[in-house]
Amino acid sequence: MQRRLSAGARAGAGMTGALLLLATAACSGGEDGDGVTVGGKGEAGAPQVTVTPGNGTGRARPDQGVTVRVTGGTIERVTLTRKGKPVEGRLSQDRTSWQSRTLRPGSRYEVSAVARSPQGKTTTVQSTFTTMKAPVALTVTDVTPMQGEKVGVGMPIIVTFNRPVQDKRAVERALEVKSTKPATGAWFWTAPNQVIFRTKNGAYWQPNQTVVFRARLAGVKAGKGTYGLNDVARRFTIGDAHIVKVSTKTKRLVATSNGRRVKSWPISAGRGGRVVNGVDTFLTTSGIHLTMGKENPAIMTSEWMGVDPKDKKNGGYREVIPWAVRISNSGEYIHAMASTVWAQGRQNVSHGCVNSPPAYAKWFYNWSYRGDVVIITGSKRRLEWNNGWSYYQMSWDRWVKGSALDREVSTA
Repeated sequence: MQRRLSAGARAGAGMTGALLLLATAACSGGEDGDGVTVGGKGEAGAPQVTVTPGNGTGRARPDQGVTVRVTGGTIERVTLTRKGKPVEGRLSQDRTSWQSRTLRPGSRYEVSAVARSPQGKTTTVQSTFTTMKAPVALTVTDVTPMQGEKVGVGMPIIVTFNRPVQDKRAVERALEVKSTKPATGAWFWTAPNQVIFRTKNGAYWQPNQTVVFRARLAGVKAGKGTYGLNDVARRFTIGDAHIVKVSTKTKRLVATSNGRRVKSWPISAGRGGRVVNGVDTFLTTSGIHLTMGKENPAIMTSEWMGVDPKDKKNGGYREVIPWAVRISNSGEYIHAMASTVWAQGRQNVSHGCVNSPPAYAKWFYNWSYRGDVVIITGSKRRLEWNNGWSYYQMSWDRWVKGSALDREVSTA
């Protein structure tokens, strides 16, 4: 069992006036920087301190970090710095060893370690070394949501890397999600270069709290010759719990906030009638959608189905739609549609979107966050889990299996 020790922690009581013996042997490392140590020999009865990598090493392995070991005593203090800033590590329960986290490639580090024997004699060891440069660098190119964004209770965390990740287990271990109100979630690799975190089915984020995501990638070995270059962090907030329910049968939408009904209005959903490869693409999909973004206006055309907008005989169209909130990747929005007000609440006439009265659509546009939950029922067309951010469509057991570590994660 280990516990955290601040890299800059001061020596304990009794340090004042103690004899500090400094070992500064100029040892140089091999090409890989492995197995090179510096030891403080000191006077008789003083503890022996070993630091790896050794002083002067020029190609230390970033993924191996710094190790400090003591015989004949216990560790009083370890300070590891890069450009004067402390780097964290963990002290063993018996205080005879200390291990840092992974290190940034191509960087210079300084180590100072102090140990004390049972007789009160102390040894101090110092080491300066440089980590090897990453032959291939792994970086995070995008994180959703944005820094400081207020989002809905269904919001996933989407992390995209600059290249395919070979060692997904190592990278996933470096990913951390913490929230002020604990949740259970899991990571799922949707592509070799993308991994997504979401909460457990039926248990979204609790509303009105802060979530912090950290990718502690610096120095993580992500494949042959591939190392994480930098750490990345994002802080965002969860807003009120917006849950929207739409029935294509009753043709009505009900919006709730924190369990309280706040608004309801008539809608017109997909009319159906265009079957491609066994799928009626003019039906609104039934399932758990998440709001993905807003457009005012959105340009909607029949080009997505291979029909020229000018070809009216075959259903061609091009429309400029105000107050549009996207809920899938297959062109579904909750949006204003003044021309179908006559049908809203009575008949489904859209190409798959949720047509709404303009005043209500504008209200929803301004009220909603990205990541709000929109549950649609009544249609025979099922929403696929990878159609937009519809990740709650996948069973929890299957989602967890998509983790490289095959495990749930607590955000406590």
